[in-house]
Amino acid sequence: MPSSLRLVLAVVGGALTLAVLWSILASLVVPRAHRSVLVRSLDRGIEAVYGLLSRPLRTWEANDRLLASQGAVEVLGTLVVWVALLLVGGALLLEPVTGRFPTGLAEVAAAMGTLSLPSHPDAWTRVVCTGAAFTGMAVIALQVAYLPTLYAAYNRRETLVTLLAASAGLPPWGPELLARTRVGFVRQDLAPLYGDWERWAADVAESHTTYPVLLRFRSPQPTSSWLVGLLAVLDAAALHLSLAPSSAPVEARLCLRMGFTCLQELAETVGVPVDRDPRPDQGIELTEAEFAEGVARLAEVGFPIERPSAAAWRDFQGWRVNYEPAAYALARRLTVVPAPWTGDRRRRLPEVPVRTVRNRTPEDPEGRRTPARDETGRPPGP
Repeated sequence: MPSSLRLVLAVVGGALTLAVLWSILASLVVPRAHRSVLVRSLDRGIEAVYGLLSRPLRTWEANDRLLASQGAVEVLGTLVVWVALLLVGGALLLEPVTGRFPTGLAEVAAAMGTLSLPSHPDAWTRVVCTGAAFTGMAVIALQVAYLPTLYAAYNRRETLVTLLAASAGLPPWGPELLARTRVGFVRQDLAPLYGDWERWAADVAESHTTYPVLLRFRSPQPTSSWLVGLLAVLDAAALHLSLAPSSAPVEARLCLRMGFTCLQELAETVGVPVDRDPRPDQGIELTEAEFAEGVARLAEVGFPIERPSAAAWRDFQGWRVNYEPAAYALARRLTVVPAPWTGDRRRRLPEVPVRTVRNRTPEDPEGRRTPARDETGRPPGP
């Protein structure tokens, strides 16, 4: 092989090594919403493979079992690709000395794996192999420290999502969240819930934009999803402000603001363009008939509705237009549980119905009595 070509290969190897090192720094060290081309390409490739594997599956449970491993595969696959490309880059850097790619690959692999001295005594080989040895140790150490950070963020996220199951059903649904505050004549104060989810959205926006692989980590239950949970809370806050503005706490507005900001940032992180300041009257995918079904659920349990459905629909659209496009795009991209008010998916999957709670008591074991009325037959007082 001509010496000039060997020099060109060495330059290519140096560029490849620098690109991989930048990918590692951007993914594991730099606290910014940045993903290198390498990591984005790997994510798309793994996503395509899982899409092919899930195509024959017909039930949601089977799809969820398969997709549950996607996040872990992406973490492990990223480490393998980084190490493999560092080996290739180091072997190309040794081309002017060794003259044979397999020989250079063996030298670099030995240095990265065992910190052994190179067989070639020249200075350039020693420099490359020493750099490879320290780079290999640094990559493994960063990856080992990276996993506890990921799972700590995952546990913080899932704690509140799990608690939401009792308040909004499985899968969560905005109208059901408001309805359950009235079942059993319980006047639940929603201000703390909205406040908790405002802080939750801020935490997720920071952690999931810094480590986007967390988006692929699914909830433990197949009918639970952090994305569907956030969408349910935002819908509940928007419904509250639209139907009963006088009883809606200020935390509802703050939760909506932080919630749609979080969804917009996450959508941009995975490459989905969003309108940061949409017009309130530009329309949404959710239909007025679906909205009326949610209002009917609230009327069934005696939720204090102050405005007619038609008037509230206009205000609800003005709120939902801020977060619906980003939420639906993420739901399609991540293939979350198909639930009411969450949009369609890349392929048709059976929708999982929401379990609506009934007020079962010893006097009414089946919960057939209308929850909005007490034992005298009158609507419960304030």
